[in-house]
Amino acid sequence: MKRLFSILTAFVFLPVAAQEHTHHASEPFAFPDIPGYTTLVTDLHQHTVFSDGSVWPDIRVMEALREGVDVISLTEHLEYQPHSEDIPHPDRNRSYQIALQEAEDHDLLLVHGSEITRQAPMGHSNAIFISDANPLLAKDPEVPFAEARKQGAFVFWNHPAWYAQQPQGNPVLSDFQKARIAAGELHGIEVINTTDYSEEALAIALEQNLTIMGTSDIHGLIAWDYIETGKHRPVTLVFSRERTVEGLREALFQGRTVAVYNGLWVGKPEFLIPLLQASVQVKSSAYIPKTQILRIELQNTSSSPLLFENVMEYTFYSSSPVFEIPAGGTYTLNIKTLEKKERVALRLRALGAYTAPGVHPEASWEILPE
Repeated sequence: MKRLFSILTAFVFLPVAAQEHTHHASEPFAFPDIPGYTTLVTDLHQHTVFSDGSVWPDIRVMEALREGVDVISLTEHLEYQPHSEDIPHPDRNRSYQIALQEAEDHDLLLVHGSEITRQAPMGHSNAIFISDANPLLAKDPEVPFAEARKQGAFVFWNHPAWYAQQPQGNPVLSDFQKARIAAGELHGIEVINTTDYSEEALAIALEQNLTIMGTSDIHGLIAWDYIETGKHRPVTLVFSRERTVEGLREALFQGRTVAVYNGLWVGKPEFLIPLLQASVQVKSSAYIPKTQILRIELQNTSSSPLLFENVMEYTFYSSSPVFEIPAGGTYTLNIKTLEKKERVALRLRALGAYTAPGVHPEASWEILPE
């Protein structure tokens, strides 16, 4: 534990020199549970020196603890090993084993995974919940997926719009992917990877009933790539029946997710709308004395800024119809109800959220003036 403390202390204070000219996302992730489920913050696509990353596996555990992530997976490239001369490791499970030794001392779930790394049209895919990465390393392009299915893995298509493989920047659902979906060997797709959001990938997810994913795909330090810019990493919020690896696995196969990158939320309406409703709490509501103007104070309990547009029949007093509630902050609305009401339905459109390409969800809250 002394070694952990000294490393963690050095890691936590690493960015001090940059504090005078940058804004830090210092608060950990915070997202509420939704009815019937526990919300797990996950990052299921990360790399270390055991493939093409720049850090030791236990650093990924420390980063997750610092930022309040509940679940991570280290998905090292199976076929791409640029550090092999310096760190030879014929056992493709080694990164997971090292990280597990650190994670066992903390309240962090670690999922065993690997990245199947091929050129298009096969592309890159993550297989998680595997038991042994080594059998996935095979020349035949279909073998890794068949082996992943044999091990009960959840497999998702990584960065499908990556311009290095798709020069137009749009994902192409190839015959290979279609065959994997039909065979039950491809279950999800990244709609957010690093800082990139793909509407076309979301369309594929909805058309093919694939689980919507968001990941950091981190290779360097989370602090440098995200926190130093005032941002959190992209994550997948998974709505699980319990805080266990098996609960997570069941939720992913059932598609109970929302992909999040700070103020951008992407997911199916049956999960995204309850998340919005749970994230915004009404702190107070009362009419301004001697007026028919209802003043309400809204609290954003999530770690994402939320951008809304008024879609009520009532307009606002002294406020734009478009407003933002900062992460963890409050915003006061003055609603012109024209006459005093015993209850008012606050209806807002979430402009930073998408349930389909170009489609913003609407959520409502019942207001009972005091």
